[in-house]
Amino acid sequence: MSVYTVHEAPARASASSAAERFIFVRDGFSWWAFLFAPLWMLWHRMWLVFLGYAVISGGIEFALVRFSASRAAISLVGLLISLLVGLEASTLRRLTLHRRGWSNVGVVSGDKLEDAERRFFDAWARGARPAGSAANAAPPSPTSGTAVGVPRVTPTPHVVGLFPEPGAGR
Repeated sequence: MSVYTVHEAPARASASSAAERFIFVRDGFSWWAFLFAPLWMLWHRMWLVFLGYAVISGGIEFALVRFSASRAAISLVGLLISLLVGLEASTLRRLTLHRRGWSNVGVVSGDKLEDAERRFFDAWARGARPAGSAANAAPPSPTSGTAVGVPRVTPTPHVVGLFPEPGAGR
């Protein structure tokens, strides 16, 4: 089951339908970013990430050539950089969305993207905030159900661990 973070576009006067203001970013390894890192970055309009990738990759390759590294070593370093981009693709995408003013409104899981969208919009239509939503949002009422995919936890006044009360001495 895949986990997705849900991001909402900043409010604009020319907003289309409400459902089109959301982007779902899957957490996990991205094969497209691993295999075609520069094209993947340009496809998602991640200009600064692409610029940083080009500068860092070019600088590392220049240094390896300057120190007479073998072609196998240069290829291995390029493969490792691509692997890092594939592993961190979702984080790079979230950072770009955050920089553009998008807000993270929740976390939802599903077998496929369509399942995750259905779970999110079902909770959104009921008025419940998905798990991981903003802290300043009001919690869902007991009649509206729990957050998507996360059971409701009731806070306890006791501290679990070595200290029975908050601030107690050792």
